[in-house]
Amino acid sequence: MKKRRLGNSELFVSEMGFGCMSLGTDEKKAAHILHAAIDEGITYFDTADLYDFGRNEEIVGKALKPFRDKVVLSTKAGNRWNERRDGWSWDPSKQYIKAAVKDSLKRLGTDYIDLYQLHGGTIDDPIDETIEAFEELVQEGYIRYYGISSIRPNVIKQYLKRSSIVSIMMQYSLFDRRPEEWLPLIEENHVSVIARGPVAKGLLSDKMLSKASGGVKDNGYLDYSFQELEHILPLIAEKLPSRSMNEIALKYVLTSSTVGAIIPGASTIEQLQENVKAVNSPPLTEEEQKILNEITKQSIYESHRH
Repeated sequence: MKKRRLGNSELFVSEMGFGCMSLGTDEKKAAHILHAAIDEGITYFDTADLYDFGRNEEIVGKALKPFRDKVVLSTKAGNRWNERRDGWSWDPSKQYIKAAVKDSLKRLGTDYIDLYQLHGGTIDDPIDETIEAFEELVQEGYIRYYGISSIRPNVIKQYLKRSSIVSIMMQYSLFDRRPEEWLPLIEENHVSVIARGPVAKGLLSDKMLSKASGGVKDNGYLDYSFQELEHILPLIAEKLPSRSMNEIALKYVLTSSTVGAIIPGASTIEQLQENVKAVNSPPLTEEEQKILNEITKQSIYESHRH
């Protein structure tokens, strides 16, 4: 699988990474899928301390331990579970981040984290203090690089201006083109986008509307009503008949050079292999891109702009 560089870092990651949130807590099954991902050429794995109360980090760390020097391991911090574990609070303080990283390192069973990400963020955060925490962690050798996971333009702009982030994780798909407004600014600052949700909750997979949840049927998906989805999805398939829907979805997001990696989840090896096949297919032609841009909506983030 082809690799791309994250920002101006020394991290080169497979175009498709593995979003570990969907693995579940069956350690044996998860290890089987993660090892299959390695076999398929995937080198980038993304988890978070929030997933399954840290259990996800333990499972991922154990499964990837034999391959540690061959993979880019990424996790996130900033959300604190309460004592009852029925909710969490946001804490971007320096004190918390510097404590959380040590817990993640222990769970992952590693001496360093390749990419440590702030798992959210608001414009009211003590941003300079948060940045200082990450910078110190780099200097201390606990992490190699850091990034943020945010779709808020006002937060993104501040980190681009004030920090040394190498990546921004954003939801980005053919049905959520809001990041496109900000891709030129992100690229100008030599930062990469890590695109989560590239198949739009399965709507852009080959199963299309059969994957629609009750919520999607009632309320649609973002700017699309369910009726619009019923019209647009078959139209996409009709206009690009030589492509699978998986191919269309994943190759569309990878069209941008600002995107360092996409991270679709996979809960089975079959699903993983379908995604790998799609990513390894030929790039979309200019004509295919034009058709997709005409069929879908060029939306923007309405809030958190200033």
